[in-house]
Amino acid sequence: MIAGAQQRQPVRPASALAAADLDRVRAAVAEALTGFLDQQRVTLAAMDSRLAPVVDEVCALAEGGKKLRPSFAYWGWRGARTQGQGSGEDDGDVLRAVAALEFVHASALVHDDVMDAAGTRRGRPTTHVGFADKHTAESLDGDRDLFGTGAAILVGDLALVWSDEMLRCSGISEAALGRARAVWDTMRTEVTAGQYLDLLRAAGGLPGPHGALTVARYKSAGYTVQRPLQLGVAIAGGGPAVVEACTAIGLPLGEAFQLRDDVLGVFGDPAVTGKSADDDLREGKQTLLIALAEEAADDAGRRLLGELLGDPDARTEDFDALRGLLVSTGARDRVEERIARRTAEAREAIADAPIADDARAALDALAVAATNRAA
Repeated sequence: MIAGAQQRQPVRPASALAAADLDRVRAAVAEALTGFLDQQRVTLAAMDSRLAPVVDEVCALAEGGKKLRPSFAYWGWRGARTQGQGSGEDDGDVLRAVAALEFVHASALVHDDVMDAAGTRRGRPTTHVGFADKHTAESLDGDRDLFGTGAAILVGDLALVWSDEMLRCSGISEAALGRARAVWDTMRTEVTAGQYLDLLRAAGGLPGPHGALTVARYKSAGYTVQRPLQLGVAIAGGGPAVVEACTAIGLPLGEAFQLRDDVLGVFGDPAVTGKSADDDLREGKQTLLIALAEEAADDAGRRLLGELLGDPDARTEDFDALRGLLVSTGARDRVEERIARRTAEAREAIADAPIADDARAALDALAVAATNRAA
């Protein structure tokens, strides 16, 4: 059954059936990634056995995470397929196509960690740190940190190359692939441009809450929800109304997802998030939390931010003081309020969207999972 805006469904808690559907898609995406990486392992081994650590690193990156981006893309396809020209696409082929989004994500993570000089990711050393450690362990020549950074850049580039290959070789029809390319290209351009805007903001070139939200939109929000949804709709050949619904869902939900990530980066449990709660503060990440605290703080509070934020030598108690400032200025509460408001907007848009009911339930469950997560 297809429901249009005139048949608006109430927003309600995600069902157990929807949760089971999400688990099925995640498992299928993981299987598709494993199959593709097994082939790439053979290809690289034929070049030189010493390339094994490169594919191992991409494998480690692809194994983690909740597979949100492929899930949004898949359910975008399921929601629109009965309306478009792509209803005949094979489910397995579509899952392989949307799994390619994980390589775009892996590439962005690796490059972002280099730019932030981050030390851990998902409970393990970041790519540049891991390869720097390899340099030391094998007593290689030259500077260990330069080696680690160079290797990480190449690993990220390779993941981006493989994203294209996996999409192209997924098995979806040439017509579906042609429709998908425009969204795919836009998404990869936006996330790369967003990375630059993040660098610019860190250097003081994009100040204030508006600057923080601009970075969040292009660096993360668009390629987390909006563009994956549109990719799935493009594969299905869905019409303009469904594409518009993707934006109505994707922009607020993608923003809420990133803001939740920012909160967890400072207040999350390291045992759950896989990284120290001090890392974002030590790296000096200019999130909305920080921008709102700067606006609301008194002179002493601004001095505290100026002295401790981004200080690699600061102690845990110093960062605890910063966390206290984020709470006392109301910055954390304001971000939580925005997360709740933007999530509600996205769930209302899901309820209104002209999509199939199974996709509606799955997308609502994804919206909850993406913004209420603990890791």
